[in-house]
This record gives sequence, C-alpha cells and structure tokens, in this order.
Amino acid sequence: MSLFKQAADLAQLNDLNRDTAAAALGIRIVEVGDDYIRATMPVDARTRQPFGLLHGGASVLLAETLGSMAGVLTLDPSKELAVGLEINANHVRAVQAGEVTGTARPLHVGRTTQVWEIRIVNDKGDLACISRITLAVVPRPAK
Repeated sequence: MSLFKQAADLAQLNDLNRDTAAAALGIRIVEVGDDYIRATMPVDARTRQPFGLLHGGASVLLAETLGSMAGVLTLDPSKELAVGLEINANHVRAVQAGEVTGTARPLHVGRTTQVWEIRIVNDKGDLACISRITLAVVPRPAK
C-alpha cells in the first residue's frame, strides 16, 4: 500500500520543477515507489564547485527537492502543503563526474510534521551525501 495520496506521474512531477532551481541544475525525477521518490542530477559545470567536485549546495538542493516533493505527495494538495523547516547534510564522498541519484524515504509522517532521509549516491552506488529534512504541514493558502 502506497504512502502517497496522489498519483505519481513522472512527467507531471518533472513538470512541477519547470523554471525552478531544480530544473536549472538538471534534476530529474526518475522513480516513485510505495514509500520513496528518486531523482538524478548531473555532476557538471552547473553542479560543481571551483575545485571540480560536486558542490555541497547542489546536493542539498537535490535533497530538499526530493523531500519536499515526497512530503507534498502524502497530502491532499487542495488543503495542505509541506514546507521545509530544517535541512542538514553530511557530505561523505567527493564526486567529480557522472550523475548522482537521490532517494527520499520517510522517517516520520505525522499530521503536522514530516521527517525524510535522503541518500545521495554516485554512479557506483557509493554514498556521497546523507541528508535529513524536516517539513511542516501547513494549510494551503487561499487563492
């Protein structure tokens, strides 16, 4: 049974990122399971720091994109949103090229808060970054 209350159409999810920082960095949602969401991000000129390594901020942007999107998928979008309260990341392995893949899985999905863990791995599957995001569940603003 899926944790997500909304259908997870990859084309629609990727369309949500159009004209955002996620799109500018080449982040692409590639898979949604019953309790996880996965995306890839290239390690290239858009995401490297001056010394040729994957920029920690790009990893955090990938993590926040995944955690926030996963959180929203657990909610009724006509009534609620999930917004970031706090995010942290530990960068444990340098990545110089290729692509990284992030996978967000829930640690806690409550009525008012959610906590998601995002594991980012390199092309070989080695852990490059581990991140945790805490989301607040808030009413959707009136239009």
